[in-house]
Amino acid sequence: MSQSSKEPFLSLIRELARAFQAFEQFSAYHVRQIDLTPPQFDVLATLGNTPGMSCKELSEKTLITKGTLTGVVDRLIEKGMVVRTVQEHDRRSVMIALTEQGEALFQQVFPAHLAYMKTAFETFDQAEMDAISQQLMRLRTAFNQVLEQKRIETE
Repeated sequence: MSQSSKEPFLSLIRELARAFQAFEQFSAYHVRQIDLTPPQFDVLATLGNTPGMSCKELSEKTLITKGTLTGVVDRLIEKGMVVRTVQEHDRRSVMIALTEQGEALFQQVFPAHLAYMKTAFETFDQAEMDAISQQLMRLRTAFNQVLEQKRIETE
């Protein structure tokens, strides 16, 4: 057995990846039933109840890379769900906002998706969800701290 396969954190990494994959599959199953892709739903959900936001902001608030975001927005424009407008004061800044049709879809599908997602969490009580959340935040903080240290070392 190699040294790397003995690392105690490997089983945690595997379980974390499996949990995320299961979450994505569970969520995508419902999203696809409403004729959207998961990235389209992510944009719709992020823009819902907002006046819109810049492409940069949208990219930061969603799980979608900037390169992929352009295609996702293009397809939502084709569906009549969002509009893309260039800002008069800064021609480089492009705003993305829901159309009336997009806002109506958001109002319909977002609560339905929350209700669907809730079914996966019904076996957990609040204390369990709080504990899991705290541990995930601790893990995220550890990754961010080490990454920041690596950046400082390479500067």
